[in-house]
Amino acid sequence: MTINTNAIISVSEANQNFTKATRLAEQHGQAIIFKNNKPKYILLDLESNPIIEMSDDEKIDFVAARILKKYKPAFLELAK
Repeated sequence: MTINTNAIISVSEANQNFTKATRLAEQHGQAIIFKNNKPKYILLDLESNPIIEMSDDEKIDFVAARILKKYKPAFLELAK
């Protein structure tokens, strides 16, 4: 994998200024987040990155599945 040096941000800087990390991802399609001077994470702009191509419906399904999984106990309680 080739890393664009203009899209690198440290994990501490990404933690303190997530907006900067998202701007990098928007500008370059991804932001590479370094931890201990090594690439550790990739923040992808799903709308512009060719690595993961999703339709709008797939994006909605992905987010909905994550929300349902996270709050499953609450939804089960409400269903009673």
